[in-house]
Amino acid sequence: MERGEELKQVIIIRKDLNMGLGKTVAQGSHASLMSYLEAVKTDGKIASAWIAAGEKKIVLKVESEEALKRLSDAFKYKKIPCALVTDAGLTELPPGTVTALGIGPWRSSEIDVFTSGLKLL
Repeated sequence: MERGEELKQVIIIRKDLNMGLGKTVAQGSHASLMSYLEAVKTDGKIASAWIAAGEKKIVLKVESEEALKRLSDAFKYKKIPCALVTDAGLTELPPGTVTALGIGPWRSSEIDVFTSGLKLL
């Protein structure tokens, strides 16, 4: 990792599900933790540097499961740590519903290649 390189984590939420606020926050939290654990396995130095720098997070939205899965596939192809969240179905959603994607922490420049066109949640 180069000195001064910006690191961040991106959380992407499906808006088409119309989840309640609490459910949305819970799914985003799952995405954050799950992708952080992937980042630790991929490059512990990047994960530690992100923690030390204040844990920058950006929360974005997509309108479909297909869009979320396409992004997940792209990040996996580039070997950028990420995690798809699949709901257990205990409250608002049917079991197996894909709700969110966590990406990183990782280099902002590499994440932005795939997320720069998305809007904030």
